Amino acid sequence: MEFKFEMIPQDSTLRVVRPTDNLNKIALMYSKALGFEMLKQFKDYDGFNGVVLGHKKHAYHLEFVEKIGVEAGRAPSTEHLLVFYVDCSRVWERSCRNMIDAGFTVVESSNPYWEQVGKTFEDIDGYRVVLQNRDWSL
Repeated sequence: MEFKFEMIPQDSTLRVVRPTDNLNKIALMYSKALGFEMLKQFKDYDGFNGVVLGHKKHAYHLEFVEKIGVEAGRAPSTEHLLVFYVDCSRVWERSCRNMIDAGFTVVESSNPYWEQVGKTFEDIDGYRVVLQNRDWSL
């Protein structure tokens, strides 16, 4: 029996959804740190509050949600990462400053690979963002 798999369309949009107990603070942190716009916000939509952040022209979004009456807690591990590759050193340095100014904490990554040419930042929920100072290639 042979399976044939088709790739999803290249123009699809990726949305990463993450729970939080700090919806307003997290939305502000990520907007300020990464320059994201608020694309959508919702209140009590079937028991959820949330915000979608991103750039209108980018094919990815971050969505943060809180389920009303349910505690989300902290990140389950230090390997829950969002990684951004920034090849220009000046832009990377400015981006790192923006992360700190927005309230992220610089932390040592549990994977030494991310420390080679990058910095790891932790948000108030314990989730991490890595800014790599290199171009991504296969």
